[in-house]
Amino acid sequence: MAVEAIDINCDMGEGFGAWQLRETDDEALIKLISSANIATGFHAGDPSLMDRTVRMAAEHGVGVGAHPGYRDLQGFGRRRIDGSAAELVNDIVYQVGAIREFAKRHGAHLQHVKPHGALYMELAGNAEFSDAFVRYMRAVQPETAIFCMGVSATYEIAKSAGQPVIREFYADRDYGDDGAIVFTRRVGRLDPEAVAEKVVKACLDGTVTTVSGKEVDVEFESICFHSDTLGSKEIVEAMRRRLKENGVRVVPVSKLLGR
Repeated sequence: MAVEAIDINCDMGEGFGAWQLRETDDEALIKLISSANIATGFHAGDPSLMDRTVRMAAEHGVGVGAHPGYRDLQGFGRRRIDGSAAELVNDIVYQVGAIREFAKRHGAHLQHVKPHGALYMELAGNAEFSDAFVRYMRAVQPETAIFCMGVSATYEIAKSAGQPVIREFYADRDYGDDGAIVFTRRVGRLDPEAVAEKVVKACLDGTVTTVSGKEVDVEFESICFHSDTLGSKEIVEAMRRRLKENGVRVVPVSKLLGR
């Protein structure tokens, strides 16, 4: 069934001090999205950058999301770190708390939590870890959405527990035959029009072409792209234009959740 309304989310605040991992400033992207996944200090981000990014999101009516990752600044959170479910959830608790306080400071609320990189992928395939994560959310943030892949343990456990959950479609990532994204550390410069066409096809037909050429079904409520993908501004501009041309509206997550 065709998607008529969609959220657009983007990973943001991904720098540290004087270092920035992107060619486009977040200020140029924030006006073009409806949800921001804000780095929380472990894979990227620092207090001043968190404050700036949350403030920009609040000023533009963009949903504030915490984007916790592995404690891996050097590897940008894309390297798996072994740890117990309890230990890793405590890392998430610590990071979510930081963004929640900055959101309060700027008169916003924490709309969602979206784990980053290798942590996101670990949660997707680890039922014990996902269960511990969802139990934390149920106890502390029962009205806050979790962003995840539809084909993941995170989604199934959150849905069963009654936690608000938003499934993502990745505009600037490839898909495998299992319907999950293909995890990668490097993405080259993509053709914005090709990305937009992929997104429109997913919205209208509910399918994506995998790396092997197979067509697989996808279900989602939000489109994700990354601020550090080369040409990210051109990508989101092309997506928005093509979505509008095809009658797909960009709306806040609150509307998607019926609030």
